[in-house]
Amino acid sequence: MESGSMPMPMSDPSAWATAMNNLGMSPLGLSTQTLVPDYEPNVGLMPEFGPLNPLMPGLGLVPDVPVVKEIIHCKSCTLFPPNPNLPPPATRERPPGCKTVFVGGLPENSTEQTIEEVFGPCGEIIAIRRSKKNFCHIRFAEEYTVDKALFLSGYRIRLGSSTDKKDSGRLHVDFAQARDDLYEWECHQRMLAREERHRRKMEEDRLRPPSPPPIVHYTDHECSLLGDKIKDDVKFAEAVRVLLTWLERGEVNRRNANNFYSMIQSSNSHIRRLMSEKAQHEKEMEEAKEKFKSALAGILGQFEQIVSVFQAASKQKAWDHFSKAQRKNLDVWRKQAQEFRNMHNEQLMGIRREEEMEMSDDDMESPSNSKHSEESVASQAEALKEENDSLRCQLDAYRNEVELLKQEQNKNQPQRSEEENTHSQQLSFLQQALQGMQTQLLKMREELKQRESDLEKSSDDKQHLKKEVQTLKEEVFVASTVASYSQEKEGPTERSPQSPVQSEREALLVGIICTFLHVHPFGASLEYICSYLQRLDSKITTGEVEALLSRLPCTFRQELTGVGAGLEKRWNFYGFQGIKSI
Repeated sequence: MESGSMPMPMSDPSAWATAMNNLGMSPLGLSTQTLVPDYEPNVGLMPEFGPLNPLMPGLGLVPDVPVVKEIIHCKSCTLFPPNPNLPPPATRERPPGCKTVFVGGLPENSTEQTIEEVFGPCGEIIAIRRSKKNFCHIRFAEEYTVDKALFLSGYRIRLGSSTDKKDSGRLHVDFAQARDDLYEWECHQRMLAREERHRRKMEEDRLRPPSPPPIVHYTDHECSLLGDKIKDDVKFAEAVRVLLTWLERGEVNRRNANNFYSMIQSSNSHIRRLMSEKAQHEKEMEEAKEKFKSALAGILGQFEQIVSVFQAASKQKAWDHFSKAQRKNLDVWRKQAQEFRNMHNEQLMGIRREEEMEMSDDDMESPSNSKHSEESVASQAEALKEENDSLRCQLDAYRNEVELLKQEQNKNQPQRSEEENTHSQQLSFLQQALQGMQTQLLKMREELKQRESDLEKSSDDKQHLKKEVQTLKEEVFVASTVASYSQEKEGPTERSPQSPVQSEREALLVGIICTFLHVHPFGASLEYICSYLQRLDSKITTGEVEALLSRLPCTFRQELTGVGAGLEKRWNFYGFQGIKSI
């Protein structure tokens, strides 16, 4: 087959021209006929011509236009297209960042130059790794060139015009998974992530509010300026922030302590100003509350007058002279006025209840934190009793007011229904206040009971302590009697040389050791006894104690306890049994 001209694969020249235009190639004419102006038919399809780009129109991006594959001529080989009726060759899943393709079905006599001639028009080739068998791996510089290489999958390749089996083969191009491609793709993804983080950081920095100015370090000049600022009411907040920063930094030393003391004193002087401002604002708030309360009372009075007007108009003498439509409007207006009147009345009563609750809270404030001593418990119990009595008096006063209101209600039964509603509301409010006082009274009673139980508990603890003290006294008495008994046995004035207790100090030691061993019924080692005695007198030695214990065999006795390596000598108090043997 010559490279100058090719036979028309289709009988329709216009269809052939359309297919070639879709491939991005100039169409080949019949013999010397040109279908496109300025095209030489003797040129044919050159290797450097780019008809293999799958991203061109007609190569899979447009679903209804079929892909037309034609014969491709290279310098040392020829590529024949596959049968268009066969299904497209299967490919594996594309790895991320794939730039390497697997090419199988190469002729046995093909060379690396042949591979470059076939796949060179697809894009820049970085490396070709060829195997001894009929396949190789090609790594491109860009990812999109892999799609161009896959376009050649299924083509039959023939080297020159030879019909030898070793000079022909069917190409199979597929995606290949390479470590270099994956590494570059991961690096690219990390770079994109870094760029995204940088972009977000720049956006956050742009939207972040400006930082406050830095605090200057302490100097004498800055200290003098700050002292003037602290005295100024307008610049006080900023100056105090600087002073706090200096104190936290540790700028204070003995040289500048007086300066800091003066600045702190100036800060403290602002407390009077702040308290006066607070008192002024509280006064303004109270005045505003009183003004609102008086205005609300005036509005409520006017609402009462309007409601009375509607009630007068609703009487039989005037009501009969109105038309039906006028009566309907009068009923609607009267209901609206009554709703407004009731709403404002509830608001005014709520304000009064809040004032009463504030007054009761002020009266019920406890003076200070309770102490655990008996005197504080008794004083708090007396205070609770006094508050209980005052609450009872208030409760009786509220009950009397309720009884008076009930009597007035019984006397004024034939009055208007609106006045009855007002009295019923007042009664409900008074009943609520009465219930609140009752709950407070119950709480005070519970607290009084709790205080009394605490007092009883403290008295029980006191009795228990007294019993413990008495027990200790009895033990000391027993020890002293033992010592005196030993002294009386030797005589009131003279001691024989064989007396086991030779001085008053040894008698005291005997009494203390008796008391110590009495609370250790299973005995104690000599070291344990000496450690206890040395806490009382550091001059006591182990030899002295052991000699004293050995001289009193009827009072103290040494026994072996334990087994094997745990064998230990312990001294026990044997006075209760030894008195029988003396």
